[in-house]
Amino acid sequence: MSAPVLLPGATGLNGSGQQTTLGVMGGGQLGRMFVQAAQAMGYFTVVLDPDVISPAGLVSHYHIKTDYLDEQGLTQLLQRCAAVTTEFENVPAGALVTLGAARPTAPSADAVAIAQDRIKEKAHLARSGVPVAPYAVIESAAQLAAVADDLLPGILKTARLGYDGKGQVRCANRAELAAAWNDLKGVPCVLEQMLPLAAECSVIVARGWDGACVNFAPQLNLHREGILAVTEAYEENMPLALAEKAVAATKKIAKELNYVGVLCVEFFVLQEGSPERAKLGGLVVNEMAPRPHNSGHYTLDACDVSQFELQVRTLAGLPLTQPRQHSASVMLNLLGDLWVDGATPAWDKVLALPGMHLHLYGKLKASKGRKMGHLTVTAATPGQARTTALDAAKILGIAPF
Repeated sequence: MSAPVLLPGATGLNGSGQQTTLGVMGGGQLGRMFVQAAQAMGYFTVVLDPDVISPAGLVSHYHIKTDYLDEQGLTQLLQRCAAVTTEFENVPAGALVTLGAARPTAPSADAVAIAQDRIKEKAHLARSGVPVAPYAVIESAAQLAAVADDLLPGILKTARLGYDGKGQVRCANRAELAAAWNDLKGVPCVLEQMLPLAAECSVIVARGWDGACVNFAPQLNLHREGILAVTEAYEENMPLALAEKAVAATKKIAKELNYVGVLCVEFFVLQEGSPERAKLGGLVVNEMAPRPHNSGHYTLDACDVSQFELQVRTLAGLPLTQPRQHSASVMLNLLGDLWVDGATPAWDKVLALPGMHLHLYGKLKASKGRKMGHLTVTAATPGQARTTALDAAKILGIAPF
């Protein structure tokens, strides 16, 4: 379905008409930041999420507290909103099919279904001509036995429902591979060859209904235990040729998907001089996320247009302008580990540092590995941003980087 232009604010004489309302499937922190961006532009918002205290539901004009496939909930959502987006990729694609038949829905059910399944995702990337790590699909004992020797050591990943390091097992040899697949209950998986990595990066693009596409510059990312810990975003954080290659690949993936919305593609940067780099080039795609991304949170404070405003613009059919980054930036994820024994982190000391921006997501319970918020440091130079971020990490007890 093509989207009409949905202008924000009240309609009708003297603003006496109804407010344009935008809907979002999912009530986590990404939904919360979408809602806040939409509200800042004058839209009403409605969230569908079963959690009665979801971060997005707590700040939205309307919160529909039902399961994602609940017919009454979906009907209420359609009655309330003029267009629908999603804040995480595991919203059932069937719900997006229902919504897309009646309202502009971005991203589409087809795009989300591909991102939900690593097997479909790998096939799409291959059709797009974008390099990926050598891999094998494992859905049966026969496919397990047929795995090529050169794919080991490798990482076994469940085809569905894996995120933040979940559903991923490193396997050094065939015995470990067989044990890992058994531990994962024999679900469909992808085995990826382990590659010599120099770094990880991501690119975020926004693509409109008319095919117009804009992008942020690539971000350098550091993961710990499979969870994003640090993002560094500034000019020349990676060689220009690699940065241009990453942006071009992301835009190509979005175009081949006929994608509408904000899309993030994560890449592995291969080590200089390695045989794998000579064979595959400097970059391979790791995975894609059909939504705003943790690594793009710095855009709220360091850019003139954030990834969440671009999500609003794409959904509403508004013009897309190329974002401009005005400050070097480092983003630190704040996990529940910081709330040791119920203590409150020393935010007063952190906020005494220059260029510090604290974002907490309104989650009422902290637990190990749970994303509770993030810190963004902005500064005139990359060195200043990094130094201040390290100072903040020391105060909070976050490992240096």
